[in-house]
Amino acid sequence: MPKGQNPSDSDQPELPLAGQPAPGASDPQVSGLTPHPSGGLSPAAPSDGASAEADGATPPPAEIAEPVAPQNNDNAPLAHSYRNWFLEYASYVILDRAVPHLDDGLKPVQRRILHTLWEKDDGRFHKVANIVGATMAFHPHGDASIGAALVGMGQRAWLIEPQGNYGNTLTGDDAAAPRYIECRLTNFAREVLFNPKTTLWQKSYDGRAQEPISLPAKFPITLLEGCEGIAVGLTTKILPHNFNDLCRASINHLQGKTFRLRPDFPSGGIADFSAYADGERGAKVKVRAKIEQRSRTQFAITELPFGATTLTLKASIEAAIAKGKLKVKRIEDLTSESVEILLELSSTADPEKIIDQLYVFTDCELTLSPAACVIIDDKPSFMGVSEILRRSVDRARALLGRELEIRIGELADQWHADSLERIFIEERIYRRIE
Repeated sequence: MPKGQNPSDSDQPELPLAGQPAPGASDPQVSGLTPHPSGGLSPAAPSDGASAEADGATPPPAEIAEPVAPQNNDNAPLAHSYRNWFLEYASYVILDRAVPHLDDGLKPVQRRILHTLWEKDDGRFHKVANIVGATMAFHPHGDASIGAALVGMGQRAWLIEPQGNYGNTLTGDDAAAPRYIECRLTNFAREVLFNPKTTLWQKSYDGRAQEPISLPAKFPITLLEGCEGIAVGLTTKILPHNFNDLCRASINHLQGKTFRLRPDFPSGGIADFSAYADGERGAKVKVRAKIEQRSRTQFAITELPFGATTLTLKASIEAAIAKGKLKVKRIEDLTSESVEILLELSSTADPEKIIDQLYVFTDCELTLSPAACVIIDDKPSFMGVSEILRRSVDRARALLGRELEIRIGELADQWHADSLERIFIEERIYRRIE
């Protein structure tokens, strides 16, 4: 309505209130008039309630309609569709995005990156941008997720050999753009991950190519690399382990001996595994930075707690200083290939309390909550890291047996062909045929 216009002058018809008839309705009783036999209108006769009111009697109470409860019809098409859509979405995120499979210890995006690298493997480095684009033929979820997963594997360098600026896991610096960095498979990955003869295949999402359902991994990759993912209704967090520890534990399992696994963090630090509980849900791990005292007023942080970077650690120290929890007058970050953060104390600081204060008020101490979850038979399953290793080793043994059977068959066929060729030559059978 224009400014200054009278509401009564508006062209918009006035809407009646709920339960009231519209003005100008065809029912004559709206205005208290009834039709007269002569065709005119006469005053309407009072209703029973009105006559009772006139006589001084209490009118009967008006009937109030009870509210109608919403129907909970599970068979309604919309409710059925929403239920199916949610289940499909949840299953898709769990199985195809966030949680690694027990068979090869890889998430789908990691498996597709490695498969793409194996298809293009010629011993030379490839541009990461090229690998990301080729992987999108198998993983239709954008280049950002593919690039982040590839850089993560390149930073750990067990399966992908990096070349160029892949960032710094100690400082939290990002990697260079994919067009500037390169990668290729490591010899370890070629040895333990690939064998087309023992690989089960499926069609890609558009049906134009074949991709592996799982790689024939002969090493517990998920324990070596570590893993973290958030899905619908569950999370998984598997901490990384030491390569030599995994080898020794695998040998012990094959020999029927007991073993115990503990995580090993690439950033170093100090850890308390008393509540580790084999990495199952509800476990807790306390990790601390390594702090050295170099003089009465100077302390140095030389190792980080897992999950922290020098950037986040410095920010937490600065926040504690601003709140008056720490008496530090200067912070100097000298981190390059190794961590070195120097803390210069103020003159009023107590050197004997500064380390405890750093652990209490800053990220020099963190608590991790591992929860090992993997996909088994297309279902998420929570289990300890020891059970994951046992199943991975058993699968590796079965794969090696299958590879030996295939090799024996190939050698037998070759021997048979060579024997027939020798017989043809020695017995001059080819001359008889001629």
